[in-house]
Amino acid sequence: MYTPSAFAVSDQTALHDFIEAHSFATLASSDGESVNASHLPLLLDRNTGEHGQLIGHFAKANPHWKNLDGRSVLVIFHGPHAYISPGWYAEQNVVPTWNYLAVHARGVLRREHNRDRLLDIVRQSVEVYEATMPTPWQLNSAEPSFIDSLLDAIVGFTIDIEQLAGKWKLNQNHSTERQQRVIAGLQLRPDAGSQQIANLMASNLETHS
Repeated sequence: MYTPSAFAVSDQTALHDFIEAHSFATLASSDGESVNASHLPLLLDRNTGEHGQLIGHFAKANPHWKNLDGRSVLVIFHGPHAYISPGWYAEQNVVPTWNYLAVHARGVLRREHNRDRLLDIVRQSVEVYEATMPTPWQLNSAEPSFIDSLLDAIVGFTIDIEQLAGKWKLNQNHSTERQQRVIAGLQLRPDAGSQQIANLMASNLETHS
């Protein structure tokens, strides 16, 4: 990921927080002939390894997992993003751009062959994503035979993170006045991405003022 120094984020706690807040990720890999990508929810274990460990599963019907055991993968976590109009700068010789937040994690994927561990991955996923529900659904509410068939249909894995990189592109390379104009422009737009980027830009300005 191309990351000018003005946009780089290296604080591991901030990157971990971002991963947990935007856990639906794109997992990409190359077999030397083609590039494959899958869109998957991934859990983060902050305490395993130097940079943490990602945990997830493929549908067994998805061929992406085949021959992936022991291979390097790239996982992309996407945050809010918004188009930035040059008209908001109210100056000449400016260009359009796009503001966004993203985290890239690289590591080696390892398949989980133990069935008890696979069940644990599913249970962890349910507990994490059901935690905010008014009445959380529990895995043990399903019949054992159904759970067995579920485990037969998925492939669990972990990724020990070897590299973490974050990019918060929020017009930090522009003057305070330009940033304030962009925030004002974004606040007039109705979409959630524009509103989120406006809030993040305002918070960043306040932090560094």
